[in-house]
Amino acid sequence: MRLLYLGDIVGRSGRKAVIERLPKLREELRADFVVVNGENASNGAGLTAAHAAQLLEAGIDCLTLGDHAFDQKDMLQFIEKEPRILRPINYARTAPGVGARVFAAPGGRKVLVAQVLGQVFMKRPFDDPFSAIDAVLRAHPLGGMVSASLVDIHCEATSEKMGMGHFCDGRASVVVGSHTHVPTADAMILPRGTAYLTDAGMCGDYNSVIGMDKEEPMRRFVTGMGRGRFSPAAGEATLSGLFVETDERSGKALRVAPVRQGGVLRPAMP
Repeated sequence: MRLLYLGDIVGRSGRKAVIERLPKLREELRADFVVVNGENASNGAGLTAAHAAQLLEAGIDCLTLGDHAFDQKDMLQFIEKEPRILRPINYARTAPGVGARVFAAPGGRKVLVAQVLGQVFMKRPFDDPFSAIDAVLRAHPLGGMVSASLVDIHCEATSEKMGMGHFCDGRASVVVGSHTHVPTADAMILPRGTAYLTDAGMCGDYNSVIGMDKEEPMRRFVTGMGRGRFSPAAGEATLSGLFVETDERSGKALRVAPVRQGGVLRPAMP
């Protein structure tokens, strides 16, 4: 199976790039299933129902969220009606929606997608991510009811993301990090067959500070004082993500490569 994951969409620039470029990118990669993190797609904080609908219409099979899952309040209701959107599995127990789901893919195949929040350096404590993912993967073994599985680990610390990758090695097809908006260069296949990348980066304007217009964050760094709210940078976005090809029988990764398209980051696609 051919899986495409795109990192955090940031603001209007990121939305526009995904909506306009994803259909062609999906065709070029012959992707069977597309997962995209959309938690910063609406003004850099959360995802509105209207923006979610536009992104899904562009050909996304599953949208994941993150620690800003419900910054846009209409998502509280919309996520209950739209099964293609996942919030973190270890979010508040009373939160609407679910954090893992099995989706249909071409050829009668099934794909498990799960998202989990890390704990290290995050602003609020979340439930243990490792036990949460362990339960999901035990219930959905590769080569059994699912042909492939993808875990989106949304957290700050690279060490925690790496720990999750090794924890899931051989049990998930892909473990990919999101949240920090900076693409890492460590795409690899772990010893037991799980494709791994510490952070996929963002779909946003990289002439920025992690997707935000540079002026306000730089003022705060230099002076320690803020004058206004952060706003997403509006220049041309780079699509950043990960492409993985898996074995049809075992569900383990055969090939992994970063994806960068457009904007200021322009390495070749796989």
